[in-house]
Amino acid sequence: MSSPPADTPTESSTGNADRPQRADVSAGLESALRSACDGDVRFDEYTRVLYATDGSIYQATPAGVVFPRDADDVQAALEVAAEHDADILPRGAGSSLAGQTVGEDCVVLDCSRHMDAVLDTDPEAKRVTVQPGVVQDHLDAHLAQWDLKFAPDPASSNRATIGGGIGNNSTGAHSVRYGITDAYVEECDAILADGTRIHAREIELDGPEWEEIVSKDDREADLYRTVRALVEDNADEIEARYPKLKRSVSGYNLHEVVYSGENESVDGNGSATANEDDAEYVNLAKLFVGAEGTLGVVVSATLSLVSLPEQTAVALYCFSDLVDAMEAVPEALEFDPSAVELMDEEVFRLARESSEYAKYAGPIPESATAALMLEFDSELHGDLEAAVAQTYRHFVHDGVAFDSIEAYHEDSQADLWKLRKAAIPLLMSMDGDPKPYPFIEDATVPPDELAEYVQGFEGILEAHDTSAAYFAHAGSGTLHVRPILNLKEGEGVEKMQSIAEDVTSLVLDHHGSFSGEHGDGLARTQFNPKMYGPQLWAAFKQLKTTFDPDWRMNPGKVVFRDDDPTDMRENLRYGPDYASLEPATVQDFSEEGSFSHLVELCNGCGTCRQTDSDVMCPSYRATKEEVATTRGRANLLRAAISGELPPEELYTERFQEEVLDLCLGCKGCQSDCPTGVDLAKLKAEVKHQYHERAGASVRSRLFAEFDRLAKVGSTLAPVSNRLLNLPGSSFVAQKLGISPERDLPTFASRSFESWFDARGGPQIPREEAAAEVLLVPDSFTNYVSPEVGHAAVAVLEAAQVHVRVPDAEPSGRPAYSEGFLDDARERAEANVAQFAPHVRDGWSVVYLEPSDAAMVQDEYRDLCPGEEANVLAANAYGVCEYLNATGADDRIEFEPTDERVAYHGHCNQKALGTAGHATAVLDRAGYDVAALDSGCCGMAGSFGYHDEHYDLSQDIADILREQISEADADSVVAPGGSCRSQLSEQSPTHPIEKLAALVR
Repeated sequence: MSSPPADTPTESSTGNADRPQRADVSAGLESALRSACDGDVRFDEYTRVLYATDGSIYQATPAGVVFPRDADDVQAALEVAAEHDADILPRGAGSSLAGQTVGEDCVVLDCSRHMDAVLDTDPEAKRVTVQPGVVQDHLDAHLAQWDLKFAPDPASSNRATIGGGIGNNSTGAHSVRYGITDAYVEECDAILADGTRIHAREIELDGPEWEEIVSKDDREADLYRTVRALVEDNADEIEARYPKLKRSVSGYNLHEVVYSGENESVDGNGSATANEDDAEYVNLAKLFVGAEGTLGVVVSATLSLVSLPEQTAVALYCFSDLVDAMEAVPEALEFDPSAVELMDEEVFRLARESSEYAKYAGPIPESATAALMLEFDSELHGDLEAAVAQTYRHFVHDGVAFDSIEAYHEDSQADLWKLRKAAIPLLMSMDGDPKPYPFIEDATVPPDELAEYVQGFEGILEAHDTSAAYFAHAGSGTLHVRPILNLKEGEGVEKMQSIAEDVTSLVLDHHGSFSGEHGDGLARTQFNPKMYGPQLWAAFKQLKTTFDPDWRMNPGKVVFRDDDPTDMRENLRYGPDYASLEPATVQDFSEEGSFSHLVELCNGCGTCRQTDSDVMCPSYRATKEEVATTRGRANLLRAAISGELPPEELYTERFQEEVLDLCLGCKGCQSDCPTGVDLAKLKAEVKHQYHERAGASVRSRLFAEFDRLAKVGSTLAPVSNRLLNLPGSSFVAQKLGISPERDLPTFASRSFESWFDARGGPQIPREEAAAEVLLVPDSFTNYVSPEVGHAAVAVLEAAQVHVRVPDAEPSGRPAYSEGFLDDARERAEANVAQFAPHVRDGWSVVYLEPSDAAMVQDEYRDLCPGEEANVLAANAYGVCEYLNATGADDRIEFEPTDERVAYHGHCNQKALGTAGHATAVLDRAGYDVAALDSGCCGMAGSFGYHDEHYDLSQDIADILREQISEADADSVVAPGGSCRSQLSEQSPTHPIEKLAALVR
């Protein structure tokens, strides 16, 4: 707990200096908050773990979390907290990198759940008023109809909230063009720690409105009088100490809060303009920007907007030396770019070694040590090609750059931006305990001093026997540099502190700022006295006390109490005292390092909270619950293996139901998570161990044995189908935990295997065939939808493929998904032993069910690792993947069609990067394909059949159904059997059936 500084002279300037250190939060706080607030109030252990971390290296366990529904709820929570002497911490998406959104024993106000509305839009004035929980990409999507946007563009914009951006004074790649958040916050409604509401806006000093406010004897009058006095009394220090940079977000914005009408300001297009009047103004809204929630809670904000450029162009220039690239930055700024970004050889190396990012690094020359990426927009340049040509002449023809890449189309530009934004995930996915940690990664210096600064930084790294990659916003003088350290060792922690001390001195020598983007938080607050000097540091503390007399708003950030200083070495998520258990596992975790290392790959960046594209995380998209994110589950797993929760908590019924059971096993996190936290793999392992300890339910065992049950059901059909519809059958199903609202599968009386045998087996003789395939039927195809198998045989044989249907074990997917790993491994071993010799003889192994194909391509390598499993995985395909990857469909003659189909790819395919094969084949066959950027369908094997998951399953499916509706297609195709069951009202078919329908 923190309280005001104890060594300052007067109560009026510092608050109650004699206030004792507070005891633990009183037991009555939770019940009082429940009574006062309409939103949820949670103080349980799981919630406290979930909100103990953010995107930074820090961890601090809060007292509990309130999810306010509106400003009245925020006010009520603040008033209750004041009565109970409790600290308050406002929070958005929790993607902050400096530890702003964690606090020991604080009451967290999660404003992202309910307070996410766009309240008012004035396109003509280029202004919008929003609540703090609005996600920036959602706001920009709303504004796009008027060709407007909010200018700051942090890399986390697909989940970061506007409130968080205000708290951190966020910016992004285009700050060269547009500046940072404080230039765009015009007004805000805020609530102070005691519940006082204020409306902060521009007020003319000594004008009628000013006189009316300061004539009163209340909190608002005190704020205005104090702020004016602090600015006027410290004018010389403000002028001397605040860096003259586009990006400087440390400390409080005393240099922005009072301004003259003659001063330059940013207009609606991000250009500097001068006001005509010479009056002076004060705007307290500028103080809340960058204050990190230490002054009050912003409950709404009015923002100025900029227009969207109609066109952009990107040029990337390659250098053989990092310093040469840095020396080119100030030259680049002379050409009016909207962005100047840096990448270095380490980023390129990691990208080339990554299956996900290798294609983006492909065009970069191997000899490139560094590259500058310049963007130009049509608002500043009438001829984009001419602008690029001019810089080419300067940097390549007449300069030291040796190559360039130009991009004028949206897709090619997106590829370059993806490579640039891949830097952090690539670095953070590094194997082992040493990681490139963020703690001085956004120090900023004037661009014309970058080259000298980088040389000094290299010296610091060398002196501390470590290295780092360089990337990010060179045009603004901000380089993201993350030294590689092992913070699990005391030496690593002390080295971090020493590097930070040296870098802050280096930054001061270059007239820079310790933070140009990510703020102070727990990482940099301790250096603010060094940056601003004793006079401004005292002014900061007086400002804090005026807004928050008891120092209860997010204590320890921006300013700290003199007898309780913020220390960057404390509250580390991974410190010298951290230790984790390493459970014995069935699956092989050597590729990830270990079970615990895979858990610890989660860095808290919160990508799993994005809801607009990709797959991850379907249950979060429907519930908006932190526990339903990959981050949330990883945090709770880590808490259990590290002793923060009792280790046996992993194997409790509560953990299974509240944490793991809401994971659909879609595998989206394997690809969408920047560091590749494969929660589906972790879930399967923990579920297996839970079954070993506590036993398995009848329902789990039934679903795990679906392969065998389906075979019996088909053998007994149609009798078995009638039994499922007998009176009382739904009652029995519900007793087993199966939703009575679900239609159970109807079994075919003739399996696909029987059909294939009856037709006489292969119709294309082996000696005449262009290729040989083992077509392995999954249980759903074999016993429920054999027509899919029929279609596959027709298409493959039309491609002159010799097709055999082997008598093989099921893939083991149902057993794996339910956590019966011994059963899954047994089937994997049998199939590897059976198929690998055929593969070595030139056969391909093809599956119709995407989850079965993924099982062989991915999970088999974990269940029975070795060369044989790798060989099989490399030659196993989904059926459309096989057609596209081998070019087999080129041998097929298709009938013409003008049918438009909406294609929903299976989530497992998307995780493995194979979903696009079906769209490619359908397109070549002649269909007009609308490939949906969809997540999971919500059925996910057995998940949608669970009685307790039925509503959630439908909520997830509704997201997909809306996308299908918007596609305005004639029909729907989906390769997954579960997906087709979920979308039964849309009558979807397997894409192979669509192809078979056009085969001549």
